[in-house]
Amino acid sequence: MALDGLVIHSLAYELSTKLVGGKVDKVHQPENDELVLFIRNNKENFKLVLSSSASNPRVYIANEYQKENPIKAPMFCMLFRKYIQGGIITEISQVDFERIIKISVESFDELKEKTTKDIYIEIMGRHSNIILTQNNKIIDSIKRIPPSVSRVRQLLPNMTYELPPAQDKVNPIKGVSIKSFINTLREFDGSIAKGIYSKFLGISPSVAKEICHRSDLNPNDKAADKSRDELSILYRVFSDLFTKIKNDEYDPCIVIDENIDKVIDFSCINLSFLDKNKFIKNKSISQIIEDYYKTKDFKDRVHQRTSDLRKSISIKLDRLYHKQKKIEKELKDADNADEFKIKGELLTSYIYMIEKGMENVEVANFYDENYSNIIIPLNKNLTPSENAQKYFKKYNKLKTAKVELTSQIAICNEEIEYLENIMLGIENCDNLEELADIKDELIRLGYAKAPYRYKAKKDIDLTTKPNQFTSSDGFTILVGKNNKQNDYLTLRIADPEDIWMHTKNIPGSHVIIKCAGKEVPDETLYEAAMLAAFYSKGRMSSQVPVDYTIKKHVKKPSGSKPGMVIYETNSTIYVTPTEEMIVKLKK
Repeated sequence: MALDGLVIHSLAYELSTKLVGGKVDKVHQPENDELVLFIRNNKENFKLVLSSSASNPRVYIANEYQKENPIKAPMFCMLFRKYIQGGIITEISQVDFERIIKISVESFDELKEKTTKDIYIEIMGRHSNIILTQNNKIIDSIKRIPPSVSRVRQLLPNMTYELPPAQDKVNPIKGVSIKSFINTLREFDGSIAKGIYSKFLGISPSVAKEICHRSDLNPNDKAADKSRDELSILYRVFSDLFTKIKNDEYDPCIVIDENIDKVIDFSCINLSFLDKNKFIKNKSISQIIEDYYKTKDFKDRVHQRTSDLRKSISIKLDRLYHKQKKIEKELKDADNADEFKIKGELLTSYIYMIEKGMENVEVANFYDENYSNIIIPLNKNLTPSENAQKYFKKYNKLKTAKVELTSQIAICNEEIEYLENIMLGIENCDNLEELADIKDELIRLGYAKAPYRYKAKKDIDLTTKPNQFTSSDGFTILVGKNNKQNDYLTLRIADPEDIWMHTKNIPGSHVIIKCAGKEVPDETLYEAAMLAAFYSKGRMSSQVPVDYTIKKHVKKPSGSKPGMVIYETNSTIYVTPTEEMIVKLKK
């Protein structure tokens, strides 16, 4: 986890510097597990975000926070407004070099007497929490923990607040002797880096690797195999680092892998072991945290908000897959319908050999070129004539069923393709407007229930923009992110001579190469095919088939679902998508 004890220490220092003495003007709760405190201090306004998200817990001063608040404030928000709003922040500190920040607020109670309330923000993965206390008694927590959830530690109103169980680790801020440091690492059965973050408090794997890197040691080697001189150098680097931390000397940075244009790590110290990547430095650790969690938090919130929707679609898909298998089995039986006709005619021809009560009869099959014998099962309760009629009825039933089953399997396959595209569209969402478009589409088609006072959008309204790329030859390539964008690109944006692309028999995006009548080079075709494969269900596959044709050969059948088209006179190209190529095209 990037939010280790060092980052929390630097964060507590920054918050203390900027917010102590400030007044809490407003309190909002835009998410179930997230609070925003609006603070006025030294003629400046600050937005302090406190998040106990299971995936991305964090605390920081926000610059670009724009989440909407619910119409009715949650109970925990009302509680904070009662006890904290209007109060003055008197202290902000880290608790015992743990991932816990304590914010003390002085405010008036109902009797107009000044009292101090403490806010504890515990940043501990899925156990993260925000707890409001007074005189060490819990007023309430954003996540209540009853005995049924944890027998070790409960968090309920009126209980005494106790810190999480202490870890069996050495606190490096309090100082560690060289003898203790070396002995601790040598006794550890594992690598040096793992020994550092396993035995010393508040250190993440990244910081442990950085300490090894600065000491010119391989983080995967064992301390037992190193000389005392080598471990003495390691101790000196370790000690120097924590001397700077104690003196509040930080070097906040965020590390970006330029090949895939993704943030890979951040810290309050310089991570020189990642020096092959791009570094962005900022004096404010809050700004670093905000930049790091911006995309992560959005994806996490989309995942949370669509959990019911995705579950509903998954259930529908499972039923359709089951139906598809059943129809395919019945179609296979229908393909063998002629066997029942032959058996009926053979029974009619050899009826003189059959008597009521027989379970089977062996006769020569004159329909077979080898004139071989065939054993025909019989119902002993039926007459010879009734047995023959039974086979003819089965033949006629299967013959009729084949036409109906062929129609049903086409409808079933179309619905499966549509719902798989919806799931892909949810994954491709870059903002809440795109998610709203998908929900609106599902409501109109009856796959989801309309909320109270729901007002449908017009089909032609495009509230979000498709992805746009530029090929190495300078051609514009447009990629839809959902069914609405796909239809808009194919039916309204693409000219008849533009190139249209889509993964072959795989749910994916419509891709348009805007060529304005020019001949499209092979390199541009290849790059557009890479985009089509990347923005499809085959993203993680190799040799993904991508069909392409000119747009005038693409038609949308009347009454078909959004995003569904048919095409002809196409060619196919096989590509293996890579994130590096996509980032290059985006730039």
